[in-house]
Amino acid sequence: MSQISILLFISIVPTLLILLFVYNKDKNKEPLKLLLILFFLGIISCFLVLGISYLLKNFIPFMSVSIKEMNFFSIFLYAFLGVALIEECCKWIMVYVIGYNNKEFDETYDVIVYAVFVALGFAFFENLISIFGNSVATNDIGTLYTALLRSLLAIPGHTCNAIFMGYYLSLAKQFHYKKNRTAERNNLYLSILIPTLLHGIYDFCVMSGYQLLIIVFFGFITVLYIISIRKLKQIAKANKKIVEKTSFCIKCGGKIQDTFCLKCGARQE
Repeated sequence: MSQISILLFISIVPTLLILLFVYNKDKNKEPLKLLLILFFLGIISCFLVLGISYLLKNFIPFMSVSIKEMNFFSIFLYAFLGVALIEECCKWIMVYVIGYNNKEFDETYDVIVYAVFVALGFAFFENLISIFGNSVATNDIGTLYTALLRSLLAIPGHTCNAIFMGYYLSLAKQFHYKKNRTAERNNLYLSILIPTLLHGIYDFCVMSGYQLLIIVFFGFITVLYIISIRKLKQIAKANKKIVEKTSFCIKCGGKIQDTFCLKCGARQE
């Protein structure tokens, strides 16, 4: 097997496994066409990030400097604002426009799936750029090592951020139907803020080069994985319709629960 084949395998398999895991947790599956569109939009968001980053480098001097030449504070700003905020906002736009406002979004778990598909479309393409964008040399062990690390850390990291993004978007949608605009707006803000903070911590620890922060990073990523998986399972298990349709008895007009009238007890067909 050639090195390029191995690199593609390392990039594709983790992405596919995570997508299947999240997809299979959905009791009422979302349309595959919609999910493929969201995955593709995740790739598009990667181009959007590249364009915004290119423009910012022309207006913010320190962003055009190599990370090795940045001071501690510059790395902090770059990690949180120059990378995390831009990337999460670009992914959020795709999830919000196509997922949040989609007629298929009728259950609390749905938007989790949407966010993960966008995030992994982004992560998959970002991986390809990172791995193949530096003129990969044959039998380059360093490139294989980088690809493996990204598959074990970056791809799951984007997934965790997406789970939190989807969680707050799900809450926002529920408040939308309850006509609580303030709560909806606050959760929309959180759906960007929380993933950005998590993403920023991840990048800052890695970019800093400080041994202590590298140790902190592995502790952080372990806790993040555990919390994210638990949250995903909890939301999937408690999945429900965002707006429950009330049915009424054809005999007495009472409310129907399951298949029986709460007022007269008549079974409804």
